[in-house]
Amino acid sequence: MNKKRPTDGELEILRVLWARGRSTVREVLGELDRDSGYTTVLKLMQIMTEKGLVEREKQGSTHTYWAAASQEATQRHLVRDLLDRAFPGSAQRLVLQALAERPAEPQELAEIRKLLDEQEGGEPA
Repeated sequence: MNKKRPTDGELEILRVLWARGRSTVREVLGELDRDSGYTTVLKLMQIMTEKGLVEREKQGSTHTYWAAASQEATQRHLVRDLLDRAFPGSAQRLVLQALAERPAEPQELAEIRKLLDEQEGGEPA
């Protein structure tokens, strides 16, 4: 995973690419929830290619783009970065703040308990 953090706009494009897979600029533009022009999205995707966030392939006169890393790998990288920068390595403080900001649904809590059990070496719930 490239060590450069994606901007909010780049993350929005990555979400489209993770959902759709290989896509053209026009296809990505059609999925975005904002009023961006074609050239703006094209420029962002060119920058993302330079940063190593996306890869591209030329097919005739069109370029097809796809995410260079999976959604999970990117999320792990972003969480690790946030953990190091904002919570001096304290997973406890990160999780407590996340749950205080947006309480988890019962199914999410069950998954969190299962992960905690696994981390402690116990049996999954």
